[in-house]
Amino acid sequence: MPPKAAKQAPPLYEVSERVLCFHGPLLYEAKVLEIKNPGEPGASYSYKVHYKGWKSSWDEWVPQDRVLGWNDENLQKQKELRDEHNPKKKVEKDKKPAHTEEPVVPTVRGQKRAREMDMDKEEDFIKRHEIKLNVPEIIKSLLVDDWENVTKNGTLVKLPRDITVTMFLNDYFESTEPSYPAGSQQRQSYEEIIQGLRAYFDKCLGTMLLYRFERDQYNEIKKDYPDRNMCDLYGTEHLLRLFGMLFDTFGCGCGCERG
Repeated sequence: MPPKAAKQAPPLYEVSERVLCFHGPLLYEAKVLEIKNPGEPGASYSYKVHYKGWKSSWDEWVPQDRVLGWNDENLQKQKELRDEHNPKKKVEKDKKPAHTEEPVVPTVRGQKRAREMDMDKEEDFIKRHEIKLNVPEIIKSLLVDDWENVTKNGTLVKLPRDITVTMFLNDYFESTEPSYPAGSQQRQSYEEIIQGLRAYFDKCLGTMLLYRFERDQYNEIKKDYPDRNMCDLYGTEHLLRLFGMLFDTFGCGCGCERG
């Protein structure tokens, strides 16, 4: 008699079961929606999961090794991972001791002492001219929501975006045509501004516009699309951060403080 085929082991988790699932370096609460049988004895199951608090567009199929059971041990692991990747705690850990001796700077006749030079720089900074830009409340609110979604909830936007920075800026540029027809000086100025914003976005994104939690995704998208500009992959969420950074640079005069 031919040997009996090995029986497929049952899945570790069931549909609708509450689990923890890796997304990037962190663990998130999720629910199993579907289970895919590998069809081969000894192979692992795949699970379609929904992350709690995330839109259904983030639902995805994940291998079994990304799913953990909902128990005290794994919940503790989730907490430890969050603490490990918390930027604020890392900054506090890396802070130097408060009591440090100031280096002794030898003084030479005719030269200012270092402390006096620092005071002069501070006075120049205070007296500098600022361009006052009024930030609409809705923009400040969106920036705060964006900061919370990434740093507190660990949410990443899906890339490439359906509406990219380039698409958004081009749509805006086209909307100015009735007021500033082709060939006019104003039209040319708008075109230069749009081109400058795209170029500035591409230069700033990797160094100034990302939170720590987004850097892995950024590196992956660069590998997947090596010949594409970032403004053709990222969307208005990150463009809004660029505008927020520009408000800070020129002085918004509203007393707001970026996360």
